[in-house]
Amino acid sequence: MIEMNVMGIALDTRTGTPIVVLNDLDNRKALPIWIGSAEASSIIRKIENIPSTRPMTHDLFVDFVDQMNGELKYVEITDVNEQTYFATIVIENMNGEEIYVDSRPSDAISIALRAKAPIYVSTEVMARGAISVNSEKDKQEEEEFKNFIQEVKPSDFEKLINKNFESDT
Repeated sequence: MIEMNVMGIALDTRTGTPIVVLNDLDNRKALPIWIGSAEASSIIRKIENIPSTRPMTHDLFVDFVDQMNGELKYVEITDVNEQTYFATIVIENMNGEEIYVDSRPSDAISIALRAKAPIYVSTEVMARGAISVNSEKDKQEEEEFKNFIQEVKPSDFEKLINKNFESDT
């Protein structure tokens, strides 16, 4: 498993679909995962520390684990099949046993951010979906990708956040 950080959220310019972009700790590889609007909103809320008046689903999950004297150890993106990613949330219960919960990667990432838990990606998933951001061969593509990510601002998602927030109240 390779530990990853959330680089940010971007929009697919062709479809308008949100993408969460993970990068390895050495900033050598990036893994884009297309996600839903609600999950993108949740991730953005946490990255930008935007409070909500009521607990959101991902906050509720983390609170539930805490109240049950469990600990969210880590999340892992374990597989990809026909552009669908699979993830597992790993919780240690009060007896020290690990519990594995099947999850969508977007939910697992949002929960990991809230629990300050590590995010891991299997080497197989990285081999199949990661983009090299330091390869000379891909230098032009790397620059285009970096420019795309750098130009996207959280304010670009304000309508998305407001829309999802209104539907949650």
